[in-house]
Amino acid sequence: MKTHSLTLLSLAVASGLCAPAASAGTWSLGASALHATSPYKGADDITIPFPIINYDGDSVYLQGLSAGYYLWKDAQNQLSLTAEYSPFGFKPSDNDYGYMKQLDKRRGTAMAGLRYKYMAQWGIVRASYLGDILDNSNGFTADLAYLYPFTFDQLTLLPGIGANWASENQNDYYYGVNRHESRRSGLAEYQADDGWSPYLELTAVYALNQSWNASLMARYTRLSDEVKDSPMVNANSTMLIGVGMTYRF
Repeated sequence: MKTHSLTLLSLAVASGLCAPAASAGTWSLGASALHATSPYKGADDITIPFPIINYDGDSVYLQGLSAGYYLWKDAQNQLSLTAEYSPFGFKPSDNDYGYMKQLDKRRGTAMAGLRYKYMAQWGIVRASYLGDILDNSNGFTADLAYLYPFTFDQLTLLPGIGANWASENQNDYYYGVNRHESRRSGLAEYQADDGWSPYLELTAVYALNQSWNASLMARYTRLSDEVKDSPMVNANSTMLIGVGMTYRF
């Protein structure tokens, strides 16, 4: 299987979008699959299945590839310490282009930090600030989004607009080209700075019955100039599509 960086598309968040939120104190289990386009030259798109384990308690939660501990939780506010894992990096040996095979490997990593959600009649505000805790990128990311739910009987639609920020270290680890890599590959040296990537997303959840839910999510991300200008990249945007099925206990 060919892998590539999905850092800007945060699989942990995406997998959570494919897993409808459990009611307080309940579990939901299921399966999902994600398909993502790659920004890297010579890298194939990827489709990956994974299980869904979803729980929302008074103090802790599990959602997709993330877990957290609530510092503050009421009818409108959810502030939590959170950790999430993105298993993807850049694997040169799986690339189609010979010069890309000369680059260093970029590893997936775990991120941890704060996540906040505010829910009101006029919509939902979602924010996070996370840092690499495995010393791979030593970078930070931030995310801010606004979403508004629409409910039609058994169908719930949740469109949203947001932006993801990646620090200099984060972008440079996944998209920079150092002097040694440049000499081996022939690509120009490149040092990325921090940057914002705006996105649009839509999640649809259909209640088949009281226990079973089917979900579909899509996210379109416009890559920041710092990513697009990398000699490793030949895309202006990426697309992520996920489907899921869950059973609530």
